[in-house]
Amino acid sequence: MVNGKFGKRLLRSGAAAAMFSIAMQAHAQDVTNVRMVLWPGPEGDAMQKVVDTYNKGQGTEDGINVEMVLLSRDDTFAKEATEIATGSSNVDIYFTATYNVGFFARGLQSIDDIGLDTSLYFPTAIDGLTIDGALYGLPLDVSNHFLYYRSDLMEELLGSEEQIAEFRDISEKVLGEARDPKAPEEWDTDDYLAAAAYFSRAENEDSPTRYGTVLQAKTSPFNITLWDDLLWGLGGSWTAEDGSANLHSPEAERSMEIFRTIYEERYTSPDSAQWEYGETNAALQAGSAAFALQWSAAYAELTDPERSPEVYDKIAVAPMPGDPHSTHVHTLAISLNKESQNKEAAKTWMAYLATPEAMDAYAKAGGIPSQPAVLKDNTDINPAFDAIAAHVQQYGYSIPIFPGTFEAMTALTEELSGGWVGVTDIDAALEQANSRLEALLER
Repeated sequence: MVNGKFGKRLLRSGAAAAMFSIAMQAHAQDVTNVRMVLWPGPEGDAMQKVVDTYNKGQGTEDGINVEMVLLSRDDTFAKEATEIATGSSNVDIYFTATYNVGFFARGLQSIDDIGLDTSLYFPTAIDGLTIDGALYGLPLDVSNHFLYYRSDLMEELLGSEEQIAEFRDISEKVLGEARDPKAPEEWDTDDYLAAAAYFSRAENEDSPTRYGTVLQAKTSPFNITLWDDLLWGLGGSWTAEDGSANLHSPEAERSMEIFRTIYEERYTSPDSAQWEYGETNAALQAGSAAFALQWSAAYAELTDPERSPEVYDKIAVAPMPGDPHSTHVHTLAISLNKESQNKEAAKTWMAYLATPEAMDAYAKAGGIPSQPAVLKDNTDINPAFDAIAAHVQQYGYSIPIFPGTFEAMTALTEELSGGWVGVTDIDAALEQANSRLEALLER
């Protein structure tokens, strides 16, 4: 039994606690939970920091709590495809990219009404997420390619008359005409091939590196993008002006010949038939290759004294070889689920994330935002940001965006990789790739 002053105080305390609990429940009911898919890794880690800041700050004013849903890097898109196919509202925001937004579009809602200032972004990022004039994704990280090269080896070559003469002899053998070596910033596709030969012991027994370059020739959909850069750098494309498949062009054939020559003549490791991003970094770090076509994301690792002690101060970047210089650009993004039950809250969060302030925080947390001004303001964090901004703006292109874009990337790599490494005939590989691309374009 409770009585006296203590009992009255206890009753008053209990009533106050009950009232507080009711108030907290009411507040919780006023907060909308927005579930957003991302994949684990540097992008997910960086975004979590931005989400935490929002939830503790602006989110309390907006009445929104953002919850990250991290799926595996290997099957994020497959799981999302299943969700979209079933009309699920389990999440409000999907993780997408320029190469698959066309495929996912049937399950997405345009975000043209969130007040996005598209002038803040790289045009290729916006173009790659736009379908039939409507924007279906908010750009996050931008990805492009660099030509990474050993600056010490190039300086030695360009400063030695003896080495220049040797380079001319080797280039005449490989290209059918003698060429003087150039700075990598000036390379076209033939300069790239000649330099690969010169820095390979298969052609030059005095080469400081065993191989001139590294091919990422594994049958992986992302490896086609590196071959694409040579194709675009020769003036080609996947498609003709009328939108039809155009992989039987002279430019496509020459791109195939360059890759095949590099592989068959041992200007790259024979193991590169199974190589991609990680092995390319390893070859440069070990000093076994003089240069390589590689993703811009590799810069931080290749210039890190701890991770690349042998070469960190000898790595420089240049535009991808070609005339014109051309780099594949794709953008990771988030997109609004058209089945979401929390669309207004999701759009409020996306509008916040589109601000330069939010993207600045994302860059500082480890992201590579698609806003050039933000990249340029954060070069103290990652010196590559300035080059990324410049190269994407000057040399960037987007592969054709349609519902079958990612399927096409996969199909082209499946058909062409055998031609790169001498397993299949070049003309037959291109013809088969062209047929599969045409079928996807017409579907």
